Amino acid sequence: MSEEFRKAGLLLRVISKALDLIIIAAVAEVIPRAGFFAGLTYLLIGDGLFEGQSLGKKLIGLKVVSLDNEKQCSFRDSILRNCIFGIGYLLYKIPFLGWIFILTIFLFEFIILLGSKEKMRLGDEIAKTIVIVTDTGAETVKGRMDAS
Repeated sequence: MSEEFRKAGLLLRVISKALDLIIIAAVAEVIPRAGFFAGLTYLLIGDGLFEGQSLGKKLIGLKVVSLDNEKQCSFRDSILRNCIFGIGYLLYKIPFLGWIFILTIFLFEFIILLGSKEKMRLGDEIAKTIVIVTDTGAETVKGRMDAS
């Protein structure tokens, strides 16, 4: 992998995922029956949109790229890297057990990401992808650091 890429930090990744989950929850609430499936679809393919950026990643200035060819995340890569969250999303409607399962998945992924030298969660390992800071995101982060 080229050294020109700056791997995204934990805080930026958590914020971008939280934004995506807010979008998914809003869609599921606004469109009662179809919203659940629209949310699942977005969860699975979101990182393949906008040149490797879900809406949350686009807002924060992150991008998912393939480790193999350093190109933007494809829909296939996005589905592979997010299938674990997709399973959790499908099971969250099961009273009590579903919520425990989805919280366990998020905690598990967070711990793996936290302990990874390469800043990769299990989904990244499966899809062979990495989340990087885009030029726009790097400028924003640098500007905020300079202002501090």
